[in-house]
Amino acid sequence: MNREDLADEPLAQFHRWYADAGAAVPAPEKMALATAAADGTPSVRMVLLKQADEDGLVFFSHYPSRKGRELEENPRAALLFYWEPLGRQVRVEGTVARVSDTESDAYFATRPLGARLSAVASPQSRPVESREWLERRVVEYVRAGGAKRLAVERFDGQPVTEHEVLPLLVEAGFLSGPRRAVLRA
Repeated sequence: MNREDLADEPLAQFHRWYADAGAAVPAPEKMALATAAADGTPSVRMVLLKQADEDGLVFFSHYPSRKGRELEENPRAALLFYWEPLGRQVRVEGTVARVSDTESDAYFATRPLGARLSAVASPQSRPVESREWLERRVVEYVRAGGAKRLAVERFDGQPVTEHEVLPLLVEAGFLSGPRRAVLRA
């Protein structure tokens, strides 16, 4: 990898590599999200990239989930895309902020009905009592007419949320072989 082969802007380079990954990786939008609680306890999980633009990288979460709580306590986070077939990874660090309810609502309305029901009926980041319990919760929402109103995107009185990571540091590189290199922008 040569610096002259890279785009001048980190986001433009990300879009190039994301397009390459789209042709070589089954789910290039999968990324690891690392957060830390207020006491510094780290946590990492896989989430899906929903949007990448000059304002940042966008993913969805629920406020009551562990990651939602951690991001409220400590809005610093890191993302990692790992595209093994290409020998590439992209790491992004930044500060997380909520996007507007309008943006969240628009995305949530595009999700399949079953996914919306599950998001509303299941307690995020907490064990579900049983499959039967979850199915009863879904039926309760359907019988109450909640399915028609799910586009409002409320979960226990909290909006289903979308977060964006504003890139402060972008690190990209080939992981192995003669082209092994890391560039930071």
